[in-house]
Amino acid sequence: MNTLIKMFKTEELPEIKTNLRSIEDFEYPLMEDFFTIQGEGTHTGKAAYFIRTAGCDVNCWWCDVKESWDEEKHPRVKTGEIVKRAKESGAKFAVITGGEPLLHDLEALTVALKKAGLQTHIETSGSSPLSGQLDWITLSPKRFKKPLDEVFPYVDELKVVVLTNKDLIWAEENAKKCPENTELLLQPEWDTPESIPLIVEYVKKNPQWGISLQTHKFINVP
Repeated sequence: MNTLIKMFKTEELPEIKTNLRSIEDFEYPLMEDFFTIQGEGTHTGKAAYFIRTAGCDVNCWWCDVKESWDEEKHPRVKTGEIVKRAKESGAKFAVITGGEPLLHDLEALTVALKKAGLQTHIETSGSSPLSGQLDWITLSPKRFKKPLDEVFPYVDELKVVVLTNKDLIWAEENAKKCPENTELLLQPEWDTPESIPLIVEYVKKNPQWGISLQTHKFINVP
């Protein structure tokens, strides 16, 4: 499976020549997939199909899905089955997340999702090379393992989790590398409530930034 470094928006999608049968048979380690409401970022409040791949090499201590880290603990599921469930949900877009989804070549999954009529979104730390055909890229950079420089030109949304002032400095360092029209968002770490007033004051002084909240936790959906 060839990795596609260039990202294509839906209207620019070239003719796919990869055999559809081989795409559907390609397998991914899958922790879970489910139909829900996007709770974070620019697309908050929209219905979305989440595809959570297993495996992570970043391992944030505050991660709320640590069970996704070990790839070997989760089954490998064929792309065709994942996409079938996504299409049947009625969602307009799928969010590929993890773990760290870019540990896997996402060409088969994203091509199949697009063939099924879904837009493809991803949330990534950017610590591994880009792959696949993606309509929306959310970069959530981690200081534990920095994003690759090759990721930044394609970032639609920069979403930085904030615990302390160090994370605000980190956010600005990453924002400088993103395209001019990138959505810039700061998100309080759920178990660090003292980060909220810190972010509020920062956004008031730096209005190019917005605030992302984990609204799915407030309304109690996955």
